[in-house]
Amino acid sequence: MKVLLGIGGSDDSLTALEQTVGRARAAGDDLTIAVLENPESDLTPDEVRTRAEGVLADADVDAEVRELTGDPGSQLLDVAESEGFDQIVLGGGQRSPMGKIKLGQIAEFVLLNSHVTVKLVREP
Repeated sequence: MKVLLGIGGSDDSLTALEQTVGRARAAGDDLTIAVLENPESDLTPDEVRTRAEGVLADADVDAEVRELTGDPGSQLLDVAESEGFDQIVLGGGQRSPMGKIKLGQIAEFVLLNSHVTVKLVREP
């Protein structure tokens, strides 16, 4: 499967990174990691890229890591659709005290606008 993982440095996106790299290794997925500009994150895109490259090296997985600039949701969808990805993976979906899932603005935009399957990875 051709998988596009979007990460922006939030805790849930770093959880998605770990899980998706593990799955890519086990299933032989063709993985591309897109580092997104996330205004809700304390990490810079360079720090996120370094973290992603470290996880890939530790897992001995070969994947392309690229940085996307501009509106993160739109850029992620453009890449996924123009390059024929089978799935977009994003971290997200914390539960509110009322039990409803709260999405970040990037995850919400991608879910509402994607023509490609979207998988949300939540923190345990």
